[in-house]
Amino acid sequence: MKKVRHLLGISGGKDSAALAIYMKNHYPNLEIEYYTCDTGKELDETYQLIRNLEGLLGKEIIKLTGTENSNEDPFDHFLKMYGGFLPSSNARWCTKKLKLDPFEKFVGDDPVISYVGIRGDEEREGYISKKSNIQSIFPFRKNIWSEDVVKKFLANPNMDSVVQNYLSKYQEPNQRFLELLDQTISPSFTQPQKLNLLLDTDIKAFNDLVFDFMKSTDYPLAKEEQFALINNTDILVREDIFKLLEDSGVGVPAYYKEKEFEVNEQKGTYARSRSGCFFCFFQQKIEWVWLYEQHPERFAKAMEYEKDGYTWMQGETLQELIQPERIQQIKEEYLKRTERIAKNKKSPYLVDILDEAEGEGCASCFI
Repeated sequence: MKKVRHLLGISGGKDSAALAIYMKNHYPNLEIEYYTCDTGKELDETYQLIRNLEGLLGKEIIKLTGTENSNEDPFDHFLKMYGGFLPSSNARWCTKKLKLDPFEKFVGDDPVISYVGIRGDEEREGYISKKSNIQSIFPFRKNIWSEDVVKKFLANPNMDSVVQNYLSKYQEPNQRFLELLDQTISPSFTQPQKLNLLLDTDIKAFNDLVFDFMKSTDYPLAKEEQFALINNTDILVREDIFKLLEDSGVGVPAYYKEKEFEVNEQKGTYARSRSGCFFCFFQQKIEWVWLYEQHPERFAKAMEYEKDGYTWMQGETLQELIQPERIQQIKEEYLKRTERIAKNKKSPYLVDILDEAEGEGCASCFI
């Protein structure tokens, strides 16, 4: 029987970096393999973060690429294959070729636990592999299990055996927890409601029962005799992530650091909200302006890719975006938006003001 591998992908963003630190601090006995999918088009700050992490972790972060025996960067290699057709939100070939394919090739047929850095204050699932030998775990969330696992575990036909298992394991059962387990899912009592109430009542008992349920499935965790994270009750939100990075000495990725700008005698700050390629098409307009003003050589390279009618943004080229009047307009609109959003937010971090932009991107890139 193949040994279960424990993998954690480093995107170059804050959440995956913080998760690597968290797992080292809290679960040092887990033999975790750290990897990153290198597109060849990351910002220098991303590569610096990876080097910082390697120093802290005391082990190599394995570099995966989507190409072999090519003397070109992975992105450029596949761009030629696609005839110069730039990726977009509707045609994300970069995600598949540069991120998912290298990851699944790295995994092969081995049973794998993949640790994912989605936080406790996020309402998204992230990338879930279709391969049955890969199981995702979310240590920062109240619910560490993926949606597919929860759906199978909480299925009404499964509840009789779960209740009996709970009663056999706990001599003094929590009556409220028992009542919730026994309550049938229906239109008036949905699966998310049941899940949240059970977790609010007893996270450890819930995780314990899910882990037992795994034994009857083909999930990788079925092969493990024990799993330390079933006792995990931590819930980490964005504030915790920044603190963890700073306290560890790894530091927050430099592209999150606020830079000042001025427009019409008004001062503001901007930054980048995401890891990933410097020309990522999920960037907001203000982030393109940030790239133009903070990394002009990278912006110039991004402009070179816009040819043969292909552009990074629908309805506007980068050449049009950097016209002085257009930059002024983008900054003015951004200041108005951030002022409006800031009234409803308490976080001191600019990245919070960027309309939760990271959640709009590719989960496999930005986790």
